[in-house]
Amino acid sequence: MSRRAVYRYVAHTIRRAPEGGVTYEAFCVTVGCDGESGPQDEQEAAQDWALRHTGRTGHDLFRRVVTDHARVTREG
Repeated sequence: MSRRAVYRYVAHTIRRAPEGGVTYEAFCVTVGCDGESGPQDEQEAAQDWALRHTGRTGHDLFRRVVTDHARVTREG
């Protein structure tokens, strides 16, 4: 008896899941600095942290990250 593999294509869709929320973060990218805002619910909170950090340290370059959640569902 031989074995056969059966492959089926099943279409899926990926969409933003609003119930997952969105988080905002800012990270100082100055060499040797590990400063970060931590996850924030509001974009302004992460930006305010970066502004305060610049005022305290003079560091002026940041990486901003926005994270949302997505749900994958089978089509049809």
